[in-house]
Amino acid sequence: MSLEVEMTGRTVDEAKSAAIEALGISADLVDFVEITEPSKGFLGLIGSKPAKVKAVARELGPIEKAEKFLNDIFAAMNLEVKIEKSESEDGTVFNLIGENLGILIGKHGQTLDSLQYLSNLAANHGLADNKVRIFIDVENYRSRREDTLRRLAVRLADKVKRTGERVVLEPMNRHERKIIHMALQDNYRIATYSSGDEPYRKVVIELKRGGRRDYHDRKDREVAE
Repeated sequence: MSLEVEMTGRTVDEAKSAAIEALGISADLVDFVEITEPSKGFLGLIGSKPAKVKAVARELGPIEKAEKFLNDIFAAMNLEVKIEKSESEDGTVFNLIGENLGILIGKHGQTLDSLQYLSNLAANHGLADNKVRIFIDVENYRSRREDTLRRLAVRLADKVKRTGERVVLEPMNRHERKIIHMALQDNYRIATYSSGDEPYRKVVIELKRGGRRDYHDRKDREVAE
């Protein structure tokens, strides 16, 4: 990306728009250091000159780098996406708003997790200290997914108690496994632990041995994840 461009247009606004597009960043990250108004010339014809601007891109901060990274992806995918930013205790949340954004979620949020991972890489590139954490959501998909997982955990725990047979869930990421564990941690008849290697690690739900309450001490249980 060029850090400085000179662009012309029939009007100053047209020249500014061309400069912003050439720099490939949002307008609030562009400074216009020189502006030349258009001139009509003699009799409005001879010697007329277009408007001209010199635009300089300001250095992007970590959050702005992540936002630009995402906007570049959306542009390449021909998606119109609005990014609503907010702050949480853990970092900055990007909630993506738009139509037909299921493609950005993927199966059980796998694409969304990848976007989040890459956005954090883009934001923290070149930073040794004061790294930021960015969380990406699509129209609050993650909260809906968490509710679904909690309901699933309770339903499967009831099945285990009814049949006495363990249940092995499909592979999940670390965050989703933790939701299952936490949802059932106070159920004195049920134990949960994780089995397998990433990225195929799964949650197992089973009856506690002999009804003992201390089964949660099993070394490979991931409640603390």
